[in-house]
Amino acid sequence: MVSMNYYSLVLVVVALVWALAAVAGDPDILGDFIVPAPMVGMPPTNITSDFFTYTDFLAAKEYMPWPPQYFIVIKANMEVFPALNGQSVSYDMLVFPSRYVNPPHTHQRAAELLFVQSGALSVGFVDTAGKLYTQVLVAGDIFVFPKGLVHYQYNQGPNPATAFSAFGSAAPGTVNVPASVFGTGIDDAVLAKSFKTDFWTVQKLKAALTPPPKK
Repeated sequence: MVSMNYYSLVLVVVALVWALAAVAGDPDILGDFIVPAPMVGMPPTNITSDFFTYTDFLAAKEYMPWPPQYFIVIKANMEVFPALNGQSVSYDMLVFPSRYVNPPHTHQRAAELLFVQSGALSVGFVDTAGKLYTQVLVAGDIFVFPKGLVHYQYNQGPNPATAFSAFGSAAPGTVNVPASVFGTGIDDAVLAKSFKTDFWTVQKLKAALTPPPKK
């Protein structure tokens, strides 16, 4: 009887863990939308459709040099578009110069749905079993990067590429793998042993990837 009760408890715990994993993400809200602190107390009539409108994508593209000389990311997340708070969605516009790679990175709080608007991109992600999935996308194609997995995008062609990424979180977060590993002060000996390389190689990578000190 004891073993049966223990077995039942294990099943319940496993079921709860799976249930929590299935709903993990932005917390639900108790109203239709969240009003930013500076607007709290305002009459509802003072909140107009402008609050729910974001126009920076078009504005940025009008002033963007073309062809682009560097990688450009225009974000529509909770930080710059407060109406997204509590809505579990956000968007990025990505502009790739020729031969540019968006290096391996993760979004710890959301899956990413990438839509290629123009040009072509080589993309890929690695699952938790170490399997690499790759694809070449052209204009009109969509590709999903599962939540939390390391992935990249690469414009191998001679022409620029533009893409839009949708996320299942108002603040998906981004962890740049090369910069996080070599640009955050992890001990040289740890990195040299982990990557089976020498101290000088680690130093070169750190010099290239460590951000300059803030003034």
